[in-house]
Amino acid sequence: MNADPAAVAYETVEYAIKNNCDVCIIDTAGRLHNKINLMNELSKIKPSAGKIMEDAPHDVLLILDATTGQNAIEQCKQFSVATEVTALALTKLDGTAKGGVAIGISDQFKIPIKYIGVGEGIDKLQIFNKNAFVESLFGGRKVG
Repeated sequence: MNADPAAVAYETVEYAIKNNCDVCIIDTAGRLHNKINLMNELSKIKPSAGKIMEDAPHDVLLILDATTGQNAIEQCKQFSVATEVTALALTKLDGTAKGGVAIGISDQFKIPIKYIGVGEGIDKLQIFNKNAFVESLFGGRKVG
């Protein structure tokens, strides 16, 4: 609590290296794209992690609620300004909205969708399959 997020990220990567960890996850959840101070903190995490490990972080995953439409696009825009987003995860693709925002975000930001959430629970997180997604939009087959 009350620690600088960039310092925490640095220490986390340092710990992972010292302990021969294969994966290090830095979760910055809870940041709102319209809170300037939180977004400024986010922009400092990548350079801080990069000081201890070259090219860190290797992946920056932005998780978005696919049912929020234009708000998801605005979030992607703001997070992309604050840090280099390398992949997307879209949640709530099991609803009737069918995640139409997926096409808009991919087209506008040129960021690949890596994962989709089709319900609650770890078994409902899936690797994104673009062919199955398109088929679910036009063929009526449900994603998931």
